[in-house]
Order: sequence, then C-alpha cells, then structure tokens
Amino acid sequence: MSDHHVRTILPVQATLGEGPVWIGRDAALWFVDIKGRHIHRYDPATGAARRWDAPDQVGWVLPDADGGMIAGLRTGLHRFDPADGSFTLHARAEGDAPGNRLNDATTDGAGRIWFGTMDDAETQASGRLYRHAAGRVTDSGLAPVCITNGPAISGDTLYHTDTLARTIWRATIRDDGTLGEAERFVEIEDGAGHPDGSVADAEGCIWVSLWGGWGVRRYDPAGRLIGTVTLPASNITKIAFGGDDLRTAFATSARKGLDAAALAAQPEAGNVFAFDPGVAGVAVTPAVL
Repeated sequence: MSDHHVRTILPVQATLGEGPVWIGRDAALWFVDIKGRHIHRYDPATGAARRWDAPDQVGWVLPDADGGMIAGLRTGLHRFDPADGSFTLHARAEGDAPGNRLNDATTDGAGRIWFGTMDDAETQASGRLYRHAAGRVTDSGLAPVCITNGPAISGDTLYHTDTLARTIWRATIRDDGTLGEAERFVEIEDGAGHPDGSVADAEGCIWVSLWGGWGVRRYDPAGRLIGTVTLPASNITKIAFGGDDLRTAFATSARKGLDAAALAAQPEAGNVFAFDPGVAGVAVTPAVL
C-alpha cells in the first residue's frame, strides 16, 4: 500500500481507547476509553473535542434510529443522552457473569446490534457474542471465548474475533438474524500481535487492528493479507472510516499494559490517529431499538 499520511489528531492518552464510530448525521467521530469510563466526541472540521463521564466501564457507543445514542456499559445497553450526560438502562446483557463487561459492537444493515462480552480479568472463557433486536438480547450461539472482539459486518457476513486465540471467524447472517455455521477466516501468526477490533470497507475487505502489533492489516474476502499500515503506538484497538466521503481512517489506541519504559518509548500511546486508507468505508446503520 502507498503512503498513508499517518498523523495524530487527538492526544487523549486513553487508557483503553476503543470503539471508534463515525456518525454521519453528527459529522463527528465518537469513541470510548473503557477503563477511563469516558465517551469522547471529536469534530475534525473544527478540532473541537468533548468528553462525558460514564457510570461504569463503557465498551462502545452507537447511533440509534431515533436520533439518539446507545452505549454498551458493563451492566448492559443504555440510552445515552449527550445533552445532559445521562444513561438509562435499555436492555441487560448477562445476568450470570458478574465478572464480565461489554467490549465491542457494530450494527448490521437491519439495525441489529452485535456486541461481545469478555472476562474483565482476561482469564476465563466467559465472553459471548450477542445480538440485540426488537428490544431483546439473544445469544448468537457462537462458542464462548475469553476476549470477544470485532465484530464486523460486510453485507450478510459477520466477522467475530477470538483475540487470545488470534483467530477471526465468520458466519452468514440469515434473514431472521440467526447465524450460519462459523468458519475460520484468518489466524494471526505468532509475534504479529493479537487481533483487536475490525471493520469492513466498501470493497468487502476487512481491516484488523493489532494489539501489540503497531498497526492495522487489510485482508481480502478470501482471507489474504493485502495491506498493512504502521502506526506510532503498539496497541491499536480499532479503526473507523469517516469524513464526508468515508475515506479517512481513524484509529484508537491504548496505554493499558505498557510499563514506564514502554510508555516513554511510545509517547503517542492512547492517542487517536488518522490515515488515508486508499478506499472508502461503509456508513454505519443506526441501531433499531
């Protein structure tokens, strides 16, 4: 891939920056700091940034079809009102896994929310992938893992990441929202980092962020590695395509897990970066609550 013009756009130094999403109606990038318990909004046109405090660890925020926002807190899905910073419980995710938290999410073309949970201690295989539709949360049926990630949607295909196993799976989303049989899509080789968040572009390729891998990889629909972008922090968590033409990639990163020496060696850790991906993304479908 050619020169991507990587630059730092927001020096937030997030502990665990995650979940970037471009909300077109707002012309802004939204993302979270899970461990910092913050929701962030950034307007590239003006450079204006704003932050809200969340009452618990917050894994993601997405637009909903009613013009509002929905956020994934440890305790479940909450309606979030940026006007007053309030959170109102909409749906609980899990009642039998108090050590879990929500980690990453996306929507499909029908407005269903696909989100994962994970063991906050990162030791037990208690994380699952769920689907929210018509006000109800349903287990996707995929096998439990310790750290769920992704998920990403391309057309009628869902990509789901088992981070610790360095494996990305994919399955067809049927018309009723159930999943077909999962198949292995990509396995990240030892030493290249662990796959974190992922997102699809307009050509059906999947961009995988690498925790401990200093960048982002692009895979074609056959699972072939076709591009790599190097970024100035080791723990890259996820990218979002944004801007008026969806041709700017925004990447979140994390300081979590880095000791003093590592932080000194990478002062950009935890910041938000932008680069030119050379391809357009796909607009996010607002969630139907």
